[in-house]
Amino acid sequence: MHKSIDLFAGIGGIRRGFDNAFKDDIETTFVSEWDEPAQRTYKLNYPGTEIAGDITQIDERDIPEFDICLAGFPCQAFSMAGKHGGFEDDYKGRCRGTLFQDVVRICDYHKPKVIFCENVKGLTIHDRGRTFKVIKGAFEEIGYTVFHQILNSKDFGVPQNRERIYLVCFRNDIAPKEFHFPEGDKKEVCIRDILDDAPIPSKYYLSDVYVNTLRAHKARHEAAGHGFGYVIRELDGIAGTIVCGGMGREGNLLIDHREHSMIPTTHIKGHINTEDIRKMTPREWARLQGFPDDFKWDLADTHMYKQFGNSVTVNVIEAIAQKIKEVLDEREEEKHETVGQ
Repeated sequence: MHKSIDLFAGIGGIRRGFDNAFKDDIETTFVSEWDEPAQRTYKLNYPGTEIAGDITQIDERDIPEFDICLAGFPCQAFSMAGKHGGFEDDYKGRCRGTLFQDVVRICDYHKPKVIFCENVKGLTIHDRGRTFKVIKGAFEEIGYTVFHQILNSKDFGVPQNRERIYLVCFRNDIAPKEFHFPEGDKKEVCIRDILDDAPIPSKYYLSDVYVNTLRAHKARHEAAGHGFGYVIRELDGIAGTIVCGGMGREGNLLIDHREHSMIPTTHIKGHINTEDIRKMTPREWARLQGFPDDFKWDLADTHMYKQFGNSVTVNVIEAIAQKIKEVLDEREEEKHETVGQ
């Protein structure tokens, strides 16, 4: 039985991918997440879970034994958007860019077999590659062989163009010479496949006043030579990367002609637009990230857009976890053969 810890756990997307791949052969012994709304969603889906808060305040000796460390350490410091603060990025008095050092500190003490991390694609080029070199070097220094690759969610059965970097670090004594990341199934899926059943509540349809505001905003940016602005996605196409904040939702608008109410249920300026332009629903975002339909939440939409935008694509995690499991199973077999000789 493998024991894992889930650091910067969010709503449990990385854990879910590993649980799917390892099935009954994995047990989560420790969870840490400092965002309270995310904790709430996590607990709803993993009832009875104790969640520790700020990882910087937790002594590594107080963490139970584990052999797999899951860590989606915060990516804002390294993102292509944002301020590119990197290691200087101070956020509410904590430097998000150096939170990975808590992963290093904990893993240096416990020496798990595997450390798995996910981050934004921009991590590799941040500060001319120096940031990534520091991170890779830190894991190597404590005795790990680091493999990394950028994968796109759209190759793994979800209609979302989302490139992320994945790090798989094996302890040197069990590290394979090569580690082959999954290539995905390249199965053709489109937005139409993940749509909620009609009628979609009218609150997701934009007001005509807002549609005009978005058009004016886009026109201003286009005139200035910028590519910012809303995007209407084809139902037979795929979504852009879902992100929390900024124009996250407006970057993935749909035209959905299916029947729906034209009576607003929220305070809007003007009327519901007659072109049938709407935002995607949180459940549709959940599907874009590979979360099953029995995934639960009890928070307002704004929280859920943020949580899914910040999360990982479960399908990609599961595919990588499957490859990690193959290496660990192989090592286990070799161990038994050696003992048997």
